[in-house]
Amino acid sequence: MNQIIIKGKTFHKFISSNEIDLVIKSLSDRINKDYADKEVLFLIVLNGAFMFASDLLKQIEGNHRLSFIKLSSYQGLCSNEKVRELIGIDEDLKGRDIIIIEDIIDSGNTMECLRELIIAQEPSSLEICTLMFKPKAFKKDYRIKYVGREISNEFIIGYGFDFDGYGRNIKDIYQLKD
Repeated sequence: MNQIIIKGKTFHKFISSNEIDLVIKSLSDRINKDYADKEVLFLIVLNGAFMFASDLLKQIEGNHRLSFIKLSSYQGLCSNEKVRELIGIDEDLKGRDIIIIEDIIDSGNTMECLRELIIAQEPSSLEICTLMFKPKAFKKDYRIKYVGREISNEFIIGYGFDFDGYGRNIKDIYQLKD
């Protein structure tokens, strides 16, 4: 399918599932190299990052822990600039190596709030791994070590990304058509 319609909006194919697999392989190779012989706590941001995290973590070597957090800052097509914690962190983070797995970072507001929550618990290290990054929308001053792909500021769905809860199950990524 080169085009789909969800809730009256038309989206065209932007990134194929094969391309996504290559991006994930590149990210997992970097993480495996950087964290060889270390135990990492992967903190997965729900709901969007579930597909990405699942595919990424299958390629991560070693014994690691996984935990989940759910934050919300989107309604419809726009960020509402207000971040809510829906499911909190239930792990002791002090002295641990943490990698946050996120689906997309645009303005950076949600991630900034999450970083503050984690840093307050004094981890040994904290890094961010995101499948998609929108540098033109990014408004913050922190580093994102593992970026799968930089994209423009258009709205995307599929592969975990959604439009009001729809489209997460689509294996490719689609972009909103003008």
